[in-house]
Amino acid sequence: MSTALPHDPPAPLPSPRQRAPGWARSVRRTRPVGLYDSWWTVAGAATAVCAAWGVAVWVSGHLRADASLHTTALFAHLATLVLGFGAVLVADYYGLLWMIGRMTLTDALDGAARLHTPIWAGLTGLVGSGMLLHPDTASALTRVKLAMVLLLSLNGLQAGLLNRRMADRRPGAQPPRRFLVWGAGTALVSQVCWWGAVIIGFRNSQR
Repeated sequence: MSTALPHDPPAPLPSPRQRAPGWARSVRRTRPVGLYDSWWTVAGAATAVCAAWGVAVWVSGHLRADASLHTTALFAHLATLVLGFGAVLVADYYGLLWMIGRMTLTDALDGAARLHTPIWAGLTGLVGSGMLLHPDTASALTRVKLAMVLLLSLNGLQAGLLNRRMADRRPGAQPPRRFLVWGAGTALVSQVCWWGAVIIGFRNSQR
């Protein structure tokens, strides 16, 4: 006759639905602060943009480029204008397609988000190359153009925040009226400043 030996009861397996401790959940939620997380982060970036703009204006008034460097800077200025302004026109076109029902809001926002890089690259290139073109800062038109470039930069920052706010909404949900007014104002400021800078730059080149 065999004698059965007692065994310890098996240890319970952790349930897959068992919640992790609070500290573990907070670690998982921790992520780096993004540029468009809040108005505070956008305001910090805007302060840095204003400082960089001021430095660029000061440098442009004290830097002298020779003829060959001036020609290269002029080409870069025109090339980055095409890059940045072209991307802005495409982004606004996506918004128009959504307004007339030819594109979903999600697709329009995704398309506009992908264009942020060429827009900022074009704007940065315009400022960098413009420093070598020795703009006449004593001219009223030139000052207006410089102010438009700064306004474009600040407008682009708050446009990124708007894109983030709209993308975070429930898919398929109609955006509130304040978001639509916000977007229309952003597009209007963008178009006025881009076209104004182009026209003033063309007039200055004829002198």
